[in-house]
Amino acid sequence: MRSLRDRLADRFGRPGEALYAFCAGFVAIAASGGAAYLLKQPLLFPSLGPTAFLFFETPLAEISTPRNTMIGHLVAAGSGYASLAAFGLLDAPGVLQAGVGPARIGAAALSVALTSALLLLLRSPHPPAGATTLIVSLGLLSTPHELGMLALGAALLTAVGWAINRAAGVPVPVWGPRRERG
Repeated sequence: MRSLRDRLADRFGRPGEALYAFCAGFVAIAASGGAAYLLKQPLLFPSLGPTAFLFFETPLAEISTPRNTMIGHLVAAGSGYASLAAFGLLDAPGVLQAGVGPARIGAAALSVALTSALLLLLRSPHPPAGATTLIVSLGLLSTPHELGMLALGAALLTAVGWAINRAAGVPVPVWGPRRERG
């Protein structure tokens, strides 16, 4: 049985794919936003936008799997936090309050480099993690509580995105990429 996404693409071409991405992305981000609103927690943050793009524009790509998504955001948050610590910024106001200085530049550069290297070593590419690590290293979400909410927000969007795709018949994997048996 063909997925709703495929049927829309067959019938309408690229506009059908766009309609699927629009509707699914809207529902997924609205669900994350609704949870953030109800719980009054930072469960909705900028790097979830590109994560949603991946879920609904390239749902079968390795970078879109729940594995890569969760590892990506968790490594990014940890790298951002470690970078804050390395540059003595754990208790410093964020970049929006304090502006950009040499320590903040160092923390940002280190967090992106560390995230990129670790995700490569873990074979878990997820480009939106590059935004997550900057969110942390720039001090936008940086307390342990906020990092927990960031992880919860990533998990919530991942679960909602997976459920939407599965309900629409898209054969997304439960965790990691499908491997050919050989």
